[in-house]
Amino acid sequence: MIDDTAARAQVVGAADRLFYACGVQAVGMDAVRTEAGVSLKRIYRLFPSKDDLIVAVLERRREVWDAGIAATAERAATPREKLLAVFDFLDAWFREPDFRGCAFINFYGELSGGSEEVRRTVREQKEAFGAYVAQLVDEAGAPASLAPQITILAEGAQTTAAIANTPDAAAHARAAAEALLANALD
Repeated sequence: MIDDTAARAQVVGAADRLFYACGVQAVGMDAVRTEAGVSLKRIYRLFPSKDDLIVAVLERRREVWDAGIAATAERAATPREKLLAVFDFLDAWFREPDFRGCAFINFYGELSGGSEEVRRTVREQKEAFGAYVAQLVDEAGAPASLAPQITILAEGAQTTAAIANTPDAAAHARAAAEALLANALD
């Protein structure tokens, strides 16, 4: 028998795959149980409600997102390139075969009338991403007013890539960000 930490990871991973592929409301806890190989009784002991599981999935997604963005930025040589690396990260993500858009946006759209805890978790991730972009804008020597503009470009690229089924949204958003940066730094 696996310990609770491993069981929790299995359940969150299974739920993440299912919720992202099918939607949260379309996936029942029985499907999560089957995918995870963990009993329903144990799942509910680990996650007393489906909302608790959704929040755990979003927290996992945030860790993956933060690590991916940071790793892409680390490869950049200058603060300006680090800022633009956000769009390079998006471009690579949009080309993944299972890309279906931003889970935070998707879950919020699907559940916005439901759980306050889910809404809070989504807002926290979006605020943290905005703060990260603001830090990069500051390091690049650009005015603070540029940060929300770059953030909106990144968020819009995610939605556009998912709906239009094109990874080119990242390149278009990057070009717009480069123009904004050039204008701000001249």
